[in-house]
Amino acid sequence: MYAKAYVEITNRCNMRCSFCHGHSRAPRRMTEGEFSHVLDQLSGQTQYVYYHLMGEPLTHPDLPRFLRMAADKGFRSVITTNGTLLDKRGEELLASPIHKVSVSLHSFEEGSEADFDRYLNGVMAFAERASAQGVIVVLRLWNRGYDGGRNEAIFDRLRADLSGEWVENTRGIRIHDKLHLEWGERFDWPDGELPFQGDEVTCYGLLDQFGILVDGAVVPCCLDSEGALTLGNIFRESLSDILASPRARRMAEGFRQHRATEELCRRCPYVRRFS
Repeated sequence: MYAKAYVEITNRCNMRCSFCHGHSRAPRRMTEGEFSHVLDQLSGQTQYVYYHLMGEPLTHPDLPRFLRMAADKGFRSVITTNGTLLDKRGEELLASPIHKVSVSLHSFEEGSEADFDRYLNGVMAFAERASAQGVIVVLRLWNRGYDGGRNEAIFDRLRADLSGEWVENTRGIRIHDKLHLEWGERFDWPDGELPFQGDEVTCYGLLDQFGILVDGAVVPCCLDSEGALTLGNIFRESLSDILASPRARRMAEGFRQHRATEELCRRCPYVRRFS
């Protein structure tokens, strides 16, 4: 069983963040029928559904319905969001069965101070309410070296307004049992135009995770924004057959041996985090 599956319910986003690779695929949303089919195919493969690869999941009008469908079928749902729509859709989210919400605070790195202040107030209000209800909330700052000095001000605001133990650990800070602050270096997405990184890699693709793009394409990891390593299509083939295909098995065995079998993986800077 895999630790998680990334399901791109939409590839549309309401922002154009400087750190995001973006994609050139046609804009699309999964229908309820398609999502139901995906959940059926995921049965026995994982217990955790992550609602993103590209796109902002809170832009999907059927997100609350999808969360209930997933819960009814025994899955735990994890949302990663830029947080800009929490003021409009936070109540719907909190009324839905959800396990964890990660908010990428670095998504707003280029906004004005006034806009960012309103944004941060909304995120903190949601974080407090969600964590009080038992939802795990992670506030992310994955932009070290590109924050323009704003991270220190963000940290001061969070420290002043969010009460808790504030215990530092290897990934960031545990504010309290259900609320965390997490930081990391900004990274480049895998791209065929990037420099060769080498054959020796450590990656969790197809070992504990895989992704499903909005059109049903199955990919080995959450960073394949263009579907360059598409292994098959879940709307035309069974997921079990796709994951057991010779190419998928070859990739997984390579990763077990810390070896890249695909050119895109040899040009992925993110895997250096695990080396």
